[in-house]
Amino acid sequence: MTETADDLSAPLGQDKPRRKRRLRLPFTAMQLLAVLLGLFLVTFAGFAIFNKDPLGGEPVTRIAISEPRTIDKATDERPAGQESKRDTKETPKQAASGEQKTITMIDGSTGARHDVVIGAGDAAEKDEAASAPPSVMAGINPKLLEKSRYGMIPVVADGLKPFNVYAADADRARAAKMPVVAIVIGGLGVGAAKTLDAIMKLPPAVTLAFTPYGADPGKLAERARAQRHEIFLQIPMEPYDFPDNDPGPQTLLTSLSADQNMDRLYWHLSRMQGYAGLTNFMGARFIATEPAMQPIIREAAKRGLGFFDDGSSPRSIAPQAAANQAIPFGKGDIAIDAVPTPAEIDRALNKLESTARERGIAVGTASALPVSIERIGAWTRTLGDRGILLVPLTTAMLKSKSS
Repeated sequence: MTETADDLSAPLGQDKPRRKRRLRLPFTAMQLLAVLLGLFLVTFAGFAIFNKDPLGGEPVTRIAISEPRTIDKATDERPAGQESKRDTKETPKQAASGEQKTITMIDGSTGARHDVVIGAGDAAEKDEAASAPPSVMAGINPKLLEKSRYGMIPVVADGLKPFNVYAADADRARAAKMPVVAIVIGGLGVGAAKTLDAIMKLPPAVTLAFTPYGADPGKLAERARAQRHEIFLQIPMEPYDFPDNDPGPQTLLTSLSADQNMDRLYWHLSRMQGYAGLTNFMGARFIATEPAMQPIIREAAKRGLGFFDDGSSPRSIAPQAAANQAIPFGKGDIAIDAVPTPAEIDRALNKLESTARERGIAVGTASALPVSIERIGAWTRTLGDRGILLVPLTTAMLKSKSS
């Protein structure tokens, strides 16, 4: 019977009988599978979020690294009352401990920046070697050494002074009668390649100034002395914009007491032997501050050393302090490679020569840049033909004192 017939035969006022429908499942098999998959993904996401595992379940190998604790006497041992703070400017290249440190050195007179790496393995400097007392260099008179808590430092003995004993040979009688020029190459001891270039490519009469940094600066200083170069020791001193402009560890500071600076000075003095005198490494503020500088000059005089002011600070009190102590003194006249181009270096050398003719003595300073070494080497080869004598710094200092 059709649905139309059912409707016609149904009594009026009564609902038509309802058809029975088959019960349908709420989900098909595919829908059920999708639900299960969704539940799995929600569970996995919750595990990843609340499990605090930053690697998200990646395989992990854990290795225990025991970090040895080494004490660097040069930086960790401080005089009583001194704040324990690092004097180095560390860059992101520095590792946590026991690896390399990079110190940015900025020349106070030229603004040139040099990244010095300390502690980079066999090919570079090591912290352990830098902190250990250096061995005594060959050709050093043991009578002119005394022991400090950092190592051997110079001293006057039997009437002998390091300034006289370690001054390079020179014809001083001839130097007294004609114009002389001295050249000081600074910043040596860090960077073996540039140091060796200066040692081997420049004439022996050129004086070499070594910083106290590096694994064993004494080895390079010893090589320089073997090539008959006279050597000076550069003492890092505070510039005006310290610590943004940082000479390096154990810098002498105007904010420290005289005893604290003397302790740091002894560390520098112990790094090598055989130097005839001291010179400032940067230090425009320190060398212009009389209470800070006077004790350093007195100590240099006490130990039979000369002092060379590189001339970068017009407010330096070093000349007056050295005169009061009657020690050999010299001052730089011209920064040869302030602009490190061949043309500008040649111009500075010509000015140095003119100054020597006018005053009888002229002292130039430079760094061990390849262009500087090349141009200075070429200039010195013909200097004698023009009536100018190239002499070690000590000879120029003695002539200046006698004139």
